[in-house]
Amino acid sequence: MKLRATLIGFTAILMWSFLALFTAASGKMPPFQLSAVCFAIGSIPGLVVLTLNPARLALLKQPAKVWIIGIAGLFGYHFLYFTALRNAPAVEAGLVAYLWPLLIVVGSALLPGERLRWYHVAGALAGLCGTFLIVGRNGIDFDGAYAVGYGAAFLCAFTWSGYSLLTRRFDAVSTDVVTGFCLATSMLSLFCHLGLETTVWPATSFEWVAVAGLGLFPVGAAFYAWDYGVKNGDIQILGAASYAAPLLSTLILVLFGFAELGWRIAFACLLVTGGAVLAAQDMFRRKVQPPVAAE
Repeated sequence: MKLRATLIGFTAILMWSFLALFTAASGKMPPFQLSAVCFAIGSIPGLVVLTLNPARLALLKQPAKVWIIGIAGLFGYHFLYFTALRNAPAVEAGLVAYLWPLLIVVGSALLPGERLRWYHVAGALAGLCGTFLIVGRNGIDFDGAYAVGYGAAFLCAFTWSGYSLLTRRFDAVSTDVVTGFCLATSMLSLFCHLGLETTVWPATSFEWVAVAGLGLFPVGAAFYAWDYGVKNGDIQILGAASYAAPLLSTLILVLFGFAELGWRIAFACLLVTGGAVLAAQDMFRRKVQPPVAAE
């Protein structure tokens, strides 16, 4: 059960690795507008399930704190991430924002029944170093003039790690509520778009397909899979393995001709993969209990 849930959670990481490709192919739609459209699309699978099985609507009746945590997690993360990119260079802001896997691994020590080991932290740090090699391939220069952007990026990392850890504490809450989180995030993103941005729609059918893919997978199904994974799987392994997302994203961009393969990517691959394996030692060491002999 735990292994299956962990693997389901990892599919979210795989889907997030396509985020850069789909975003690059989606045209020039501004970020909050893109977020509003994609989260609306991402809610469709959940709405279909609820329509086909109306009895599941009762699962949406949850305490206010569940809704606050969920909406703050999804919308808060994207709002802070976009704010960081608007107020700091993308490379530095991205690196700070990608502290969230490490924060999840370290923060898991506060969860009931979890025990933080040295190899969990070491694995996450190796992944962070691999991410540094990928994202910072053209150099890193943290400038105090962008303090607001860096601060937003750190809050972004803290928001997503906090959401993931708190979600684990509400493991009895059905993943169906993610549908509501997506709808609320879409509405709030729409309000931000109307107040801060100029509307730009995709210019070609190819761009529309990219937007649809973005909404159905990285900004849709991925959040349902992540919710199920962090609630029922090994959250420490998922945290460390999350550093595979920027690596896989870069490899996908290389495959489609948007980036070039080099020694940095190869070494980052070793760091991220090795870190994930190191963090997953408990799973590899877990032995099958021998059957009890019949008396």
